Formats: sequence, structure tokens, C-alpha cells
Amino acid sequence: MLLRFPALCLLQSMCVATLPAQAIVSAPPVRAKHAMVVTIQHNATDAGVAILKQGGNAVDAAVAVGFALAVVYPQAGNIGGGGFMLIRPAHTTGPKKLADGKPHFLDYREKAPAAATRDMYLDKDANVVKGMSTLGYKASGVPGTVAGLVYAEQHFGRLGLNAVMQPAIRLARDGWVGTEPELQSWHTKVLEPYPESRRVYQRNGNYYKAGEIIKQPDLAATLERISTDPTEFYTGRMAKQIADAMQAGGGLITAADMASYQVKDRAPLAGNYHGYEILTSPPPSSGGIVLIELLNILSGYDLPRLGADRSPEQVHIITEAFRRAYMDRGDYLGDPDFVSMPLKQMADPAYAEAWRKTIAPATASPSATLVRPAGFMPQPNSTRDVHESPQTTHFSIVDADGNAVSSTYTLNFFFGSGVVVPGLGFAMNDEMDDFTSKAGVPNGFGLVQGAANSIAGNKRPLSSMSPTMVTKHGKLRLVLGSPGGSTIPTTVANDLISVLDNGLTIQQSADAPRFHHQYLPDALEVEKRFPVSVTDVLKTRGYTIRRQGEFDEKNPGQWGDSELIEVDPKTGDLLGGHDARRAFGKAAGY
Repeated sequence: MLLRFPALCLLQSMCVATLPAQAIVSAPPVRAKHAMVVTIQHNATDAGVAILKQGGNAVDAAVAVGFALAVVYPQAGNIGGGGFMLIRPAHTTGPKKLADGKPHFLDYREKAPAAATRDMYLDKDANVVKGMSTLGYKASGVPGTVAGLVYAEQHFGRLGLNAVMQPAIRLARDGWVGTEPELQSWHTKVLEPYPESRRVYQRNGNYYKAGEIIKQPDLAATLERISTDPTEFYTGRMAKQIADAMQAGGGLITAADMASYQVKDRAPLAGNYHGYEILTSPPPSSGGIVLIELLNILSGYDLPRLGADRSPEQVHIITEAFRRAYMDRGDYLGDPDFVSMPLKQMADPAYAEAWRKTIAPATASPSATLVRPAGFMPQPNSTRDVHESPQTTHFSIVDADGNAVSSTYTLNFFFGSGVVVPGLGFAMNDEMDDFTSKAGVPNGFGLVQGAANSIAGNKRPLSSMSPTMVTKHGKLRLVLGSPGGSTIPTTVANDLISVLDNGLTIQQSADAPRFHHQYLPDALEVEKRFPVSVTDVLKTRGYTIRRQGEFDEKNPGQWGDSELIEVDPKTGDLLGGHDARRAFGKAAGY
């Protein structure tokens, strides 16, 4: 059953002249009549399109893409991690559960091993041991990707697992050609302490170079085994290989942990924004409810009337919505199988209206002075920190019948824990770092949240991954998502607002400079290329500006990776927008 959170659409009469649209130099979106695939890696996009042309549906293509990214983008694409998949049927006849016409949210997030404990990353003096939750065998949660992709194929696919895995198997066995930007991340020091990892991805120091054919025979054999018998990954010989390797390295994952892993088929969250229906991610993703809350706040404004896209007037109001939604995120959210969360209260239009009354028309609201409107929310738990990695990947797919998939999955940091299981050819996640390690210790992103996300055996860590779709009168309009850790909900919001409110093309939206606020630290973060003229105005309104990579000339100063699809409301054509920040990906269709 869908949880429906209708937004309150009030227009405030603010007589501000509309500014000229922010100039964004972008290529036209890729246009296709029938189907579209958009991913961060061109070989993975081709794998999805090939499956669609073979008669597969959007889920078949998504499973093909998921396994292909484990080969060609192993720093984030994976079978050793986990994630989420939002599936929206086109209300046509189809295989198995697609025929019921209901949207599904597959939660295949990693899970803490049964032996995990609340203080497992603290030393004898109760201080966090640096790197313990991010590197090595003890950093890994039980991987969910294989279970999630297999579940998706078995319940929603058309072609069968063996058929949709063939593109990935061929890429691993026969090889693929990498580019310099892709392969540069393979030089990471994260892999160096682990001989098997160094052998697989770094050829023991003889690094892969652009233009070389990269073959991964161990991974090809692993994928073959999964395609023949997927249960082997969780209850068979492969499960034992994984558990034995983890135990030998001092990790906690056991064969029993592997065998007990289950995919959760959850009800998506739904809301409204200016007459559009928003379909998005429920917990353990924090992103969906944060998105709904901030859009509810923004529904009381006519943003184009305030100013153009990325104008100071729009950025101010949007930022204040971000600030308030992230305050609630920090205090209340966690794994729904372990904690009760006030989701209905967070998505209450009256609550959004109360928040809106606290926003000054032209000045920042310091986070330290922000007071939550009384009478709506329960008393929050004591704050604790969570460290979320921005290294994730997202892909979007629409098939010829109109079925749509929005999927985000991750190893957490690039190459996860750095550990490759001997003989299997893939990296394990470091997802245990997404749990809270110790109260009151700000993480690298300064993000704080409630005790609901503390470590416990068999628990799933909170995430910001936010696969999302937008419909109008029941017809698909947008498929959205991005990596980016805590910046994911704001990236999705900016993309949505740029297209629906400000009239940008899907490609312009993907390419536009990003901005983000997460309540704490109290700073408006912007990409390096964000217009200085805008931030200078915002400084006069009380904002502290943090420009990404400002003092590092080699740092591109950017985050996220929008892989977007829009259905042209006039022609019904599919428009694909691949983020220009990642030159090796593409949108393609037919």
C-alpha cells in the first residue's frame, strides 16, 4: 500500500521580477521514440539497450546494467555492495508482479552482521578508531546487490537471469576499453594493503592504461556461477568463500549471515508538488522523506516568479527548505525494521506550512537558532553522527511499454573496504561506516542525525540514496536519481525544480552547478563553477559559502551524477540527460 503525503500548494504573493534564465551551455538531450537507458558508463548503457532490443523490459535492462557496472565501473558498481530499485509499471499486462500495476521499492541495502555491536569501532577509551569502519574486513556489511538484482529479475523480468547477465559476463571475459578518467580512480591507495585487490585492479603496480583491453577472468567466472545458480552466492560454495575470507581477515560476516539475507519489497513514498505526483524512496533511505518534506515547504512558493534558475532569490528559498528538512532527517530516521519514525508528521502539509512561516524572505536562518514548529513532531533522540560516502552510482531506464526503473546502488567509498575476496574478482563494501559510530563526533561531512541509526546486528544503515519518479495525472514525466552521499536529496530536488518549475531541458538540469545545505555544518555548499555573482549576494544575506575544491586547482569541485529521463509531454518521446561531469557515460535508446 502506497503511503500518500499530499503537499499543500499555497502561492505567496511576492512581487519580484523574473530574472533572465541562467545560461547553461549543454548539448540537446538524447531523444528516442521507444526506450531509454542512462548510466555513468557507456558499456553499461549499451548492455541495457541491447537487452531492451532483445524484448526485455525495463527491469531486465536494469539487472543487465547492474551486473555490467560491476565489471566496467567496479569502484561503485558492484556485486559486493547494496542499494535500492524503484520500479513503476506502466499499468499494462506484463510478467508476474508488473501486471498488478503497483510501484515497488526493492531494498537490497547491506545489513550488519549478526555479531555487530553498537561500539564496535571504539577503542578502550571510547574513541573512534580511524579507518576501522571504512577499510578492511571488519568494515563490510552483508552484501545485498546479488539478492536484489536476482529478486528483481525473478519477480518482474521477462527474459530470465542467465539471459540478462550475458552482457556483463562478456565484458568481464572478453574485455572492455577504459578511459583515463575512469582508470585513474583505480590507482587508489585503498587497494594497496590487500594483495588480491592489488592484483585484480592494479596488476601489482602495472596500472591499466587508457585504450587497453581489460579482462577480468575471476569476475567472469563468478558471474557465470551466479547466472547458473544465484543461490550459490548466499547459501552455496561462494557464500562459504566470502565468509571464510571475511573471518580470516578479522571481519564479522559468517555463512549464517549470508544465508539469512533477504530483500525487502517495500511500499514507496508518494507526495505531490504543484500538481505533480512524486514517487520516491522510503526508509532506510532518508532521501525520499527529506525530498517530500522540502518540496512540501517549497510548494508554497512560485519559484519562477521569485527569480531565474540558480538566482539568489531562488537559491535562498530552496536552501532554507533544505535546512529544515535536514534538521528533521538528523533527529528521526533509521532502519524501519528497528525504529519507529514520524514519517506522516514529516510529510504533513500543515507542518510544511508551519516551517514556511519561519523562513525570512531575504535572510538566512542560522541553524543554531532554528526551532522546530511545536505540536507536530515527537521529542527527538540524542544526536549522533553518520558518515555517508558520495561514491555511489545511479541509472535510469524506461522501456517501450512505459515501465520505468530508477536505481541507485553502492559500495560506499570507491572500491568499498578495499578487500577483494580471493578468486571471486569483486570488491566488498564498507557500508558499516554508514552507521553511527559515536555520539557527538562530527564526521567528515559534519552530518549529524539521531540514535536511530546506531549499529546493531542484522540492521540496515540509513542512506540518502533517493531513486525517484515524477508523474502527471498518472503519466510518467521524470525518472531521477544521483550518487553523492548526503547531497543526493538536494541534487534530486534541484533537478526536479529546474525541469518542472524553471523549464530547463533534462540535459541542462543534469549539467547545472549544484548547491546544498544539510543543516549542520551551517554552510551553503556550492560546486566550484557555481556563479560567484550569486554567492556574493547570498553572503550579504547571512550565508557562509563553502565552494567545493576552491583551493585545489586540480580538484574539479563537483559532486553527484544525474542520470535522468524525461517523457516529453507534447510528443511522448523519451529524453535522456547524462551528466556531463562524467564523460565516459551516456544516454542511449531506440
